[in-house]
Amino acid sequence: MSAKKNKRRKQIEKFVLERGAVSIGALAEILNVSTQTIRRDIDKLCEGGLLSRRHGWVELAQKHSNTPFDQRVSTNLLEKRDIGEVAVELIPDGSTIFISIGSTPLSVARALRRRKGLTIITNNLSAAMVLSEELTNRIILPGGELRLPDRDILGDEVLEFFNRYRAEFGIFGVAGVAEDGSLLDFHAAEVRAREQIRANSLKSFLVLDHSKFGRLAPAVGENILDVDTIILDQTPGDKYKQLLETIKDKLILTEVGDYGA
Repeated sequence: MSAKKNKRRKQIEKFVLERGAVSIGALAEILNVSTQTIRRDIDKLCEGGLLSRRHGWVELAQKHSNTPFDQRVSTNLLEKRDIGEVAVELIPDGSTIFISIGSTPLSVARALRRRKGLTIITNNLSAAMVLSEELTNRIILPGGELRLPDRDILGDEVLEFFNRYRAEFGIFGVAGVAEDGSLLDFHAAEVRAREQIRANSLKSFLVLDHSKFGRLAPAVGENILDVDTIILDQTPGDKYKQLLETIKDKLILTEVGDYGA
């Protein structure tokens, strides 16, 4: 394979990892080649198992993609509800809050309906709609393209958006946690948005259930040690005992256990 072709295919992989899905036409325009060339590149990349083609688009193969959003919302529903109930006790009326994409941050948003006078800065449309029911709240959303079916917004505009504000609390989830504490997501854009939320919050909250420990995703972000508070439903098992010991002063378990407040 020529160096030029190899470089182009690496760029295609990078774009898909960052955006989740990219049209063949957009790739041809960005890389200044024909759509036929892009299709040949994608055919080869799909053979490797990372990418797949769908109706003029290229996206991460299903085994590398996240579970559909509506399915995630209904998974571990009671655990996520309890996580939301714990989080809301730490957030008073009148707070300014970043809320990230994801089903567990959405559970926190639902619990926050009992609070008043909040300023909500979010790229999670579902969370914004839930909290718009309280008329004393102020809701701030970024521009950009709505990603369906997740009903969220990602991209460079979102990074600039979160960098324009400062919040007392930043609430975010994660696709997975590695054994060394690395926080994993399915797209680099998700990682960068979460890092902006954490960097611009006085206090950051990672909200997750125990099933996220050991769950694999391709994009690597910051470490769980970088987060101020971790709200977790229960301990994930002996494999993560050392990691939990390291973060025990930051950890709140919704189910009574050996760690947390």
